[in-house]
Amino acid sequence: MRAVMIPVTPLQQNCTLLWCTKTNKAALVDPGGDLFRLKDALAKTGVELEKILITHGHIDHCGEAGTLAKEMGVPIEGPHEADRFWIARLDEDGQRYGVNGAVFEPDRWLDQGDTVTVGDLVLDVIHCPGHTPGHVVFYHGPSKLAIVGDVLFQGSIGRTDFPMGNHQQLIDAITQRLWPLGGDTTFIPGHGPTSTFAHERKVNAFVSDYALS
Repeated sequence: MRAVMIPVTPLQQNCTLLWCTKTNKAALVDPGGDLFRLKDALAKTGVELEKILITHGHIDHCGEAGTLAKEMGVPIEGPHEADRFWIARLDEDGQRYGVNGAVFEPDRWLDQGDTVTVGDLVLDVIHCPGHTPGHVVFYHGPSKLAIVGDVLFQGSIGRTDFPMGNHQQLIDAITQRLWPLGGDTTFIPGHGPTSTFAHERKVNAFVSDYALS
């Protein structure tokens, strides 16, 4: 497995291009915008886009996912259906924030315990509500890599002041569903640099062991 981050939209959201090195099949996780940049990355790496994966329904993460899926002829998987509310307002949010957004219907909604495939890779789906009610995380055990969207950041956690956000749900999702994956797990957040769960358990002001003690 290989993965690269491609910041997109004025919010510098980390779209992740990941692919199976055995089959050359790839997925784009959270292609929120700047489709020209994403297509350029596909061309430069020479991989074949197989599907689009979505962590949650905020516009910077999925505003142009439907457009890209139609152009490339690939399915969309994710997020959890509890984020249907957010996806249904992408047109409205696009006008509000001055970015492109188009409502779409995923080919498959995801839930806790599901898996998604990219080539021969199998990623676990972990439902982590709080930032949004339908937020999911994608985890590849053999690589110890998690793509966490806006659940967790280096030194911080996702906002919970949006509609249907819930601070305690987010804390519980991180501590009960992400920490058990192991401290040596590297995670790609929706914004900013990568980190590890072990590092965040030491220093994160919101979810470190000290902060929660």
